[in-house]
Amino acid sequence: MSDFTAEEVALAQPDQPETATIEAWFMDDSNLDQRAPHRQTPNKPVIAQKLAELGVLYWKLDADNHEKDPKLAAIRKVRGYSYVEIITITKDTLPNYEEKIKTFYQEHMHTDEEIRYILDGAGYFDVRDFDDQWIRILCKKGDLVILPEGIYHRFTLDEGNKATAMRLFVGAPIWTPYNRPQDEHPSVQKYKTTFHQTAVAQTA
Repeated sequence: MSDFTAEEVALAQPDQPETATIEAWFMDDSNLDQRAPHRQTPNKPVIAQKLAELGVLYWKLDADNHEKDPKLAAIRKVRGYSYVEIITITKDTLPNYEEKIKTFYQEHMHTDEEIRYILDGAGYFDVRDFDDQWIRILCKKGDLVILPEGIYHRFTLDEGNKATAMRLFVGAPIWTPYNRPQDEHPSVQKYKTTFHQTAVAQTA
């Protein structure tokens, strides 16, 4: 017997790629400030379906009502996110701000999902596609983004230099980053098997 109601399961489903409002694009190779948009010229947008193929999940939620939002509650219950904390990333609130921002921007992966819900401000998640190109995902107020275990990625604020985010986790949080290269790591291998090889098989 399921521990979830049909309504909870329905509420917890990610936004469908056809209607998702997430914005993403292929990055340029400029060495300018990491907080700049880094769009190519002309811009090369990435559709939500492409992100879904990479294992990236997305929801648009009501950030102003996050404490009472039934959709967020359903996502947490169905996906088992028992741990929650809210962090504010600004020069005034984050110790060793510039050092931490640089650390977030080092390419790495995790042995669990990375879940971020932006309550205020904005930032960018950069993820590698299957051809090892960088895709920049704009994460702004109301955006809940989940990156799968084993995907190479990095994070930075945008030029507004501030973001308040909810971090979610199954059980006790483990934030350990494994900087690239980690190609033989079981989590990277799991990611390739789950998403990369599946994508190849579907196009064969």
